[in-house]
Amino acid sequence: MFDFRYHALSLAAVFIALVVGLLLGVAIGDKELVSGAREELRDSLRSDVRKADQERDEAQARVREQSQFANAAYPILTGGQLPDARIGLVLLGDDDGSPDIVREALEPTGADLAFVAVVRQNIDLQTVAGRAGRTRYADIERDPTLIDDLGRRAGIQMVLGGKLVGRMRAALLQSLSGSFGDLDGVIVMRSPDRPADEDADDRLAALQDGIARGLVQTGVPVVGTERRASRPSSIGWFRAREMSSVDNVDEPAGRAAVVFVLAGSQGSYGRRDDAQALLPPVVGRPR
Repeated sequence: MFDFRYHALSLAAVFIALVVGLLLGVAIGDKELVSGAREELRDSLRSDVRKADQERDEAQARVREQSQFANAAYPILTGGQLPDARIGLVLLGDDDGSPDIVREALEPTGADLAFVAVVRQNIDLQTVAGRAGRTRYADIERDPTLIDDLGRRAGIQMVLGGKLVGRMRAALLQSLSGSFGDLDGVIVMRSPDRPADEDADDRLAALQDGIARGLVQTGVPVVGTERRASRPSSIGWFRAREMSSVDNVDEPAGRAAVVFVLAGSQGSYGRRDDAQALLPPVVGRPR
């Protein structure tokens, strides 16, 4: 009598025997085939590595060429854009080499870097009150809300000139080179570093906000700038205070954008996703 289960087991045994035979054949009888496959794989990987190295070298060469072109084109694009203009640099935080970047940006333009002012990160209200004389800022210790207005007045006088900012200079500024007043434009850079003390941070926020609003209030071009790798970014802070902005001032395109903004363009430029363009339209003052 036909037993289906016996027949199925027989077929399974035959199938298993065939599979085992095939595996043994590959393992024992086809060593040359396996070895050849391995060698082909090695050759393919070596070829891929050589191709990747070549592509990397070509990409690096293109980057060098583009950088050389940008550096060569920069003085052609920006030359004479700001003839005899007085430009101020206000650093809301540490120096960190920013003045050198700005001087390099302005070199072909005909502009003069009139001053570099580094605003203190932690202002002492007692010192401010002592230098306030008979002005209402003598009460600033008792009324810290005056910090914002003092910053605004300081920002205005940095551009237009005035006695108050000169009197408050040592209290508000960590350092100053050059002279305030008679400016044609201002570049602002803001450090992401903040005081650990909450009260000091609040004072700094009020002072920086006031200075920014005072600079913009004068009507001269004001551009907030930062390096490409700055984290966290201050671009949103600049925009909120109605400044134009450039997010890659450490690159030739960013320096060119700064010059064009100082020459009359407005907007947010650079390489961030929310920048409106890499460069503004090329504009210049009548010559």
